[in-house]
Amino acid sequence: MKIHNKLFLILFSFSLILVIMLVVLMQWSIAKGMVDYVNTKEVEALKPVITELAQIYKEDHGWQAMTGSHPRFRQLIETQLQGDEFAPRRHNFPPPRRPLRDRPPKDGPHALHKGPKDKHPAGRLPPPEHEARYALLDENDGLVVGKYLDNLKYSKTPIVLDGVTVGYFAVSKRERLTQGYEVEFIEQQQQYLWLIALLAIALVLLITRPLARHLVEPIKVITRGMHKLTQGDYQHTVDLKRQDEFGQLSRDYNELAIILAANDSARKRWLANISHELRTPVAILRGELEAMIDEVRPLTMDNVGSAHDEVKHLQRLIEDLHLLTSADIGAMHYRKQEEELTQVLANELDKYRSYLASAGITLNIEPTIESKASQHPILIYADTTRLYQLFENIINNAVKYSSATVLTLSVKQEISSSNIVLITFEDNGVGVEEKHLAHLFEHLYRVDDSRNRQTGGSGLGLSICRHIVAAHQGEIWAEKSSLGGLAIHIRLKII
Repeated sequence: MKIHNKLFLILFSFSLILVIMLVVLMQWSIAKGMVDYVNTKEVEALKPVITELAQIYKEDHGWQAMTGSHPRFRQLIETQLQGDEFAPRRHNFPPPRRPLRDRPPKDGPHALHKGPKDKHPAGRLPPPEHEARYALLDENDGLVVGKYLDNLKYSKTPIVLDGVTVGYFAVSKRERLTQGYEVEFIEQQQQYLWLIALLAIALVLLITRPLARHLVEPIKVITRGMHKLTQGDYQHTVDLKRQDEFGQLSRDYNELAIILAANDSARKRWLANISHELRTPVAILRGELEAMIDEVRPLTMDNVGSAHDEVKHLQRLIEDLHLLTSADIGAMHYRKQEEELTQVLANELDKYRSYLASAGITLNIEPTIESKASQHPILIYADTTRLYQLFENIINNAVKYSSATVLTLSVKQEISSSNIVLITFEDNGVGVEEKHLAHLFEHLYRVDDSRNRQTGGSGLGLSICRHIVAAHQGEIWAEKSSLGGLAIHIRLKII
């Protein structure tokens, strides 16, 4: 069964059960409320009887005049309820005993003919269940007159004389109604309730099917989109103009499609670049060896050295690829400990100056790191070997690609946060176009699309830098330099 039909059946069944339960509960509530109303109304109608009973008690100084006096008790109630719907019938009170002379003979030749023995003799028919019973109780709940049955519930109204309760007037509570306008009202309300229930069920039927379709349709759209993704169609988008969770899901789906498309493009570019980087030194090496084998080129130390250079270039490329792959899978090892950053840089400055000077680049330090190391120590938790690798890759990138004459290195704490240190490398070289800045740290990315080997490198250095900085819980990014070239910023945490 489709989810649309399942959802419709669930909603409709739940609504149907809920409507039926509400109708039944409302019918019970109306019936019970009406019974309580009738019981209260009857007690209110008999309040004058309580006043008369209190007067009788006052005159006789007790209930002696009322004890066993059923006719008098009945007369009080009948007089008060004369013409009222609560007027009692004769069997609400014990019938008077018949005189002996009026009783039929029990047996003998002149005994009256008797039919089948009656279960309830004349004058003692059981009262209908809806008939009320009345009783007068003394202050200790003892029966004075009337009917007070254990199987019935009574409303007891105290009879108060001079602030003292001298007895109770008890009226049996009705459990249900069998006559009167109240019964007609209840029956009418029950009919109306069922009519309302039928209309509600029809309304539910009209609403639940479109509602189920409204809820399920976005799932169908997203399901079709997911099927497109599994087929490799990352350009397919889902446009659900909704403000609920389905709208958010559609936006997440579109983001996923964009990320998958970017990853697929990066994977293809990664494979193409690797194959290109590996094919070039192998092709050159093979050409040189075949030329020497075919005696096109003489087998000299210079020619062997040229082939050896290609082997070293290929070895460096493979090592860089291995290092980058290790970083991607988390297998790049770090031995971190507490280090003073300015001292770490100061230890390598002479080497950096010598290397840059051989390339015609002047290294400027702002401010002087050697003096700052002793005055304002900056402690970080880092692996110094990886930090040296990070700085060397950035400097190599400046030497090989920037055509710069000046490289400036600065270390300072950020103004907005005292526990962040910012390391900046800036040059005055040719710089990089704005469109390339966001991609400089991608695998095998080069600004030069021709991938000219004359500039050296394989485009993996800055990508390795990104992994090293990320392993130190930092950030690295590139932007235009104030000197006119390229600026690379590194943000690290201070402990």
